Amino acid sequence: MALCSLSCAFRSLTVTCKNTATSVLRHQAAPSLLLPSRGLLTTSHLNALEIWRPPTKYTINPIGKRKTGGRDETGRVRVRGIGGGHKQLFRMIDFQRLNYEPGRENVAFQEKVVEVRYDPCRSADIALVAGGKRKRWIIATENMKAGDLITSSGHIGRMAVYAQEGDAHPLGALPVGTLVNCLEVIPGKGAEFIRSAGTCGVLLRKVNGTAIVQLPSKRQVQVLETCVATVGRVSNVDHNKRVIGKAGRNRWLGIRPSSGLWKRKGGWAGRKIKPLPALKSYVKLPSARPAPRA
Repeated sequence: MALCSLSCAFRSLTVTCKNTATSVLRHQAAPSLLLPSRGLLTTSHLNALEIWRPPTKYTINPIGKRKTGGRDETGRVRVRGIGGGHKQLFRMIDFQRLNYEPGRENVAFQEKVVEVRYDPCRSADIALVAGGKRKRWIIATENMKAGDLITSSGHIGRMAVYAQEGDAHPLGALPVGTLVNCLEVIPGKGAEFIRSAGTCGVLLRKVNGTAIVQLPSKRQVQVLETCVATVGRVSNVDHNKRVIGKAGRNRWLGIRPSSGLWKRKGGWAGRKIKPLPALKSYVKLPSARPAPRA
């Protein structure tokens, strides 16, 4: 009996030594597998994080949208105060009103408004318009409704056009004093300015192939007269009059509260009288350098 117990002890000791040697070899080959850390797990999770971007091919169907919480592709918070919120479906907006169909370039075309609806991803309402063989979403104007006909044209004539609300024309074709929205800065790139709810700009004057527009912030910009703008005011005018009512509604909108700590008031506090900013020009004018001597 003693001999049997002694042999069993030697056998268990051999197995233990083999397991120890195997574990040492594994530790030397891949130490991260044996010693996982919080930083390692966090890094692997952040490497799998990708920023959500809409698809490149245009579609009028709603698209699922993934929340980012204000974080970029590295997982770091770039914009504070963002988080949570109700799930949203994204609808691609065609900001290029002169997006011609093949074979109909340089021809004014009409489109019919199919519906005007609320968009959860922006403050303004959007309109589904149809014309030819396509449909697309655009930013709706103040009095736009289903059944309206809107015109898009890229022609600049000698006389100013009589444009209706919702029509899109180059700034050079519109009369001075027209209220505009969805303003292009670079011809053909698409609208970049005056796209939020209830805003509009004013066409002040036209000078030497350029147009000067006053933005809702009272700042004036100078762009080429071939830049396209939509006539009228953006829809959902009463957006700034909405009542939040409770803190939970801000959380539904994806707005996180601040920390709540007391913070010293900076230079933003108090009444200030600031002069209007200078004219911002987006026109590449030729330089006034003298010609090199021969």
